[in-house]
Amino acid sequence: MVERLSLSRWDEWLDSGSWRDPRLLHADPSDRIYVCPTRLGDGYYQHIFLEEDTKLVILDYSVHQDLVFDVLGECDRIEFEFQLAGPQAGYSFFIPYFGFQEMGIKRARKRYFKVEVFFEPPLLSTYFQAVFERFTPKNKQVANNIMQSLYLACGGGPTITSTDLLQRIFAANKSYYRPTFEQLMPDQLYNEVFALGYATRSPITVAMQTIIGQILSCPYCGPDRRIYLKQKAMELVNLRLEVMTRPRLPLDELNHIYQAAAFLRENLTNPPTVETLARHIGTNRLKINQGFRQVYGTTPFGYLKDYRLMQAKQLLMTSELSVAQVATAVGYSSRSRFATAFRKEIGINPKTFQMQTWHYAS
Repeated sequence: MVERLSLSRWDEWLDSGSWRDPRLLHADPSDRIYVCPTRLGDGYYQHIFLEEDTKLVILDYSVHQDLVFDVLGECDRIEFEFQLAGPQAGYSFFIPYFGFQEMGIKRARKRYFKVEVFFEPPLLSTYFQAVFERFTPKNKQVANNIMQSLYLACGGGPTITSTDLLQRIFAANKSYYRPTFEQLMPDQLYNEVFALGYATRSPITVAMQTIIGQILSCPYCGPDRRIYLKQKAMELVNLRLEVMTRPRLPLDELNHIYQAAAFLRENLTNPPTVETLARHIGTNRLKINQGFRQVYGTTPFGYLKDYRLMQAKQLLMTSELSVAQVATAVGYSSRSRFATAFRKEIGINPKTFQMQTWHYAS
């Protein structure tokens, strides 16, 4: 059973809560607390306001049944997210919010436990630029192409710097009709977005875990609590940025892995073996497997599976192909195997996903 919720803001499905809620690890009257309606789930969202442009969020909840959210995404903010429990537990993410229409899925009886740090203007530009500067040259180009495409879609013209581009996108999206990201991106650029997604994801390190533990067990109250949590939030974000500067591989080996990944994406319906892939780029099986682990956190065929499912999501959202046709288009030999892989990764069946998307588009 899947329930669909149409929202104008992500927090609309939640009820107002109290800072005295015993489930909170620590709290202050200045915190904004939201709780899951008992009909839908159990748990809370805790918003801690550190400065006018900086917010810390601790959330811990689960839902009773699969939920599909049709929501107008937030705009004019960026997020550093640290997942402690949930589908991608153990990873941190950098997420810019450009205000797209979004369809989110929450799985039944799964715990979602995260620490999030949000930046709004003026600090937004500072931290967005800090992430951008730490991308590899290839990923910088992809990120710049995405921003150019977004701005042109909003009716903008040529711009000079990435900072100017970012500010104009946010300004335009406050009044512009916003489709989904999948609908807006040109196919070729959407393919490159997949690779960029790995660049904005990173394992939570031991040092990050220590800071997160200190945030969750904050011993202070009042103004001292806010000062302490702000310091720890900044330390956590800086650790996350520091990880991006560490070279995962020597440049020549990194380029080999990028070439191998591109070759897999170009041949998703008839992928090569690992040995063939290694020969194609002039290396060996061991280096291919090790390189994919270091750069993408998975095997070559784990990477291929992720890419196939991302392509499938786009096709289900933007085309009139049947589920069986989508399965074939992304390289699955049977609809049932595709449905199993999709359900395991996304949380609902591809047909249900497609029907929800069509409902949402109408």
